[in-house]
Amino acid sequence: MLCVSVCVRGEWFRVPSGGPSVSIQKLGHEALCRYFRAKKLEHGDRHVEFSMHRCQGGELLHPEDRVEDVLEDNDFVQLGNCALDKQVLHFKLFYFCKQYIFLDGNSLTTAELVSLGQGLFHIKVRKGHTFMLLMQSLETRKHEQQWFKICVPHNGEKPLLYVLCVCVGVGDPLSVTRTRMLLALRINVLAKGYSGTSLETLEAMIKAFNASCLSWVPEKGTVGASGDLAPLAHLALGLMGEGRMWSPQSGWADAKTVLEGHGLKPLQLKPKEGLALINGTQLITSLGAEAVERALSVAKQADVIAALTLEALRGTTKAFHQVIHAARPHPGQIQVAQRLRSLLDSEVFPSQISESHRSCSRVQDAYTLRCIPQVHGVVNDTIGFVQKVISTEMNSATDNPLVFVEFRETISGGNFHGEYPAKALDYLAIGVQELASISERRIERLVNPTHSELPAFLVKEGGLNCGFMVAHCTAAALVSENKTLCHPSSVDSLSTSAATEDHVSMGGWAARKALTVVEHVEQVLAIELLAACQALEFLHPLKTTAPLEKVHELLRSVISPWDRDRVMSSDIKAAHTLIKQQKVWKTVQPFMEEYRRKMKCDWE
Repeated sequence: MLCVSVCVRGEWFRVPSGGPSVSIQKLGHEALCRYFRAKKLEHGDRHVEFSMHRCQGGELLHPEDRVEDVLEDNDFVQLGNCALDKQVLHFKLFYFCKQYIFLDGNSLTTAELVSLGQGLFHIKVRKGHTFMLLMQSLETRKHEQQWFKICVPHNGEKPLLYVLCVCVGVGDPLSVTRTRMLLALRINVLAKGYSGTSLETLEAMIKAFNASCLSWVPEKGTVGASGDLAPLAHLALGLMGEGRMWSPQSGWADAKTVLEGHGLKPLQLKPKEGLALINGTQLITSLGAEAVERALSVAKQADVIAALTLEALRGTTKAFHQVIHAARPHPGQIQVAQRLRSLLDSEVFPSQISESHRSCSRVQDAYTLRCIPQVHGVVNDTIGFVQKVISTEMNSATDNPLVFVEFRETISGGNFHGEYPAKALDYLAIGVQELASISERRIERLVNPTHSELPAFLVKEGGLNCGFMVAHCTAAALVSENKTLCHPSSVDSLSTSAATEDHVSMGGWAARKALTVVEHVEQVLAIELLAACQALEFLHPLKTTAPLEKVHELLRSVISPWDRDRVMSSDIKAAHTLIKQQKVWKTVQPFMEEYRRKMKCDWE
C-alpha cells in the first residue's frame, strides 16, 4: 500500500493513503484531514485549497495526476495551503510495503536482495539453530581470556575505534538503493550466527533498514582482501550515530539526528562487534547481485531485440531449427534458439515480412543473425554460473574470526578474501559484453544500405538527415569502452597491511566495472531496438509476427518514428528505460507462453 509521511512544523507522522493509482488531489486531502484530526484542529473535515510540488525540480503536480505516474519511490513532495497560517506543509511519499523478506543467512536470492534495495520489502530475521546457540553462549564466553584477546583492543578502547580507523573511503556515495542492499546483505550474514554479534545489535540494524536510515558509504577504497573494510566501516559508522546518514524524511543529515528522528538509538557495540561489522565481502557481493539481475534481464530482452532486427533485415529462421541445437546441446544455446522460434515461428505467428522473401535466393545470413543462439547462449550460461557464485557468497559467513559455538572455538581464517566474487564478476563483464558487441554489428547492418537494402542510416532524404549514423557511433563507443572495462581486475594484486594482506582480489573494482559494462550493454541494445523498429517502418504495410508487432507498438507508445533529424539522446534514454523496466520482455511473455502451449514445449 501507499503511505505518506507528513511533516508539519517539524513533527513527522505516517498516513496510509491507498494504492499508487490514487490521485494527487485525493492524497493531499487525506493527508490534511488526518493531520487536522490528529491535532484536533479546525477545518479537519472541510475542503482545503492546496498546491503540491515535487521538492526535486520543483514541478507543480496536477491534482488529477496519479501518484504512480508523477512520483518515484522516496520522492519528497511539498504541500502548501492557506489554512495553516500560510505555512508550508511538507510531506514525503513512498511505497511502504508491509510484506517482509525473512533472512536466515542461508537462502537469500539475488532477486530478493535487489527487491530489498528498491525498498519493496522490510526485513525480519528467521533465527536458525546456529544463531540461537550463539545468542545463548555469548554471556558465558565473554569472560574467557581468549575471547577478549580477539574481541577487544588490548588497551581497552571501545570498539568504535575499530570502525573509525577504517573509514577511509573516497568517491561518490553509493546510491540509496545500493546502500540498502549493502545493509540488507550485512544483516543476512550476521544472522548466520558465526559473527559473534548480539541479538540487540542485529535488531537495531534491522530497525534502521526498515526505516531506511542509510549511512553515507563512499564507493571506492576496498581491495577486497580483508573483506570490504572501508565501505563496511562507513556503513557501521552511521548506525553508530557518527558521520552522515540519509532517510526519506530527512535527506542527508547528521547520523545521530536521523536516527533519533525515527526513534532509534545509535549502536553501542559490544566485544567482537567492531570486527564483525567491518569484515566481509558484502560490497562486492551486493553490487554483484545487482549486476547479475540486470544481466539476466538484458540477456532475455537481447533475444527479442535480435529477433526484431532479423525480421527487419529479412533474415531466415532456418538456423534456429531445434535439431541443429540438439546436436550441440549447450543449455544457453538451446534456450535462446527456443526463444527465437517462439517469436518468429510463422506457423504459430504468421509474418507478412517473412512471407515476402520466402523465395529469395539468399542461402545463409551473416553470423550476427545466424549465430544468435550460439553467441547469446554462452552469455546466458555465463550469467547462470556467476549467479551461483554470488548466491553462495551472499549466504556465507565472510568475516573474521568466526565463532563456532558447538565446538566452543573462535577461529581465524580467510573467508573475507573476495577472490570468488571478484573472479566471477570479471567473468560476468566479459560474458555479457558480447551482447553489446554483436548488437553493434547488427546495428551496422541496419544502417548500411548495402546490407539492409533500406534507406541509408534508416532515414528518408539522407542527404539532409543523418538519421541513425551517429547513434551507431554511440553504440561503437560504448562497445569500445567495454573492451577496456572487461580487462579483469582480479588478475591484479597489491600487497597491503605491512605485507600481511599480501594477496588481494580487487573485487570492489570488479563489481563496479561489471555494473558499468551491463549498463553499456543495455544502452547499446536500446539503440538496436530503436534502429530495428525504425527499419520496420520502411517495410510497411507488411507486418512482422504478433509478438514483435507488440514490441514495435510498445516502443512507438513512447517514441515516434524518425522522419527527420532531432535530438536522439532522449529517445535512447526512453528505450533504455523500457529495457531496464523489462517491458520488452513482459510484452512478449504471453506470446511465448502461447507458443509453448501450442508446440507443447518444456522450457523456460
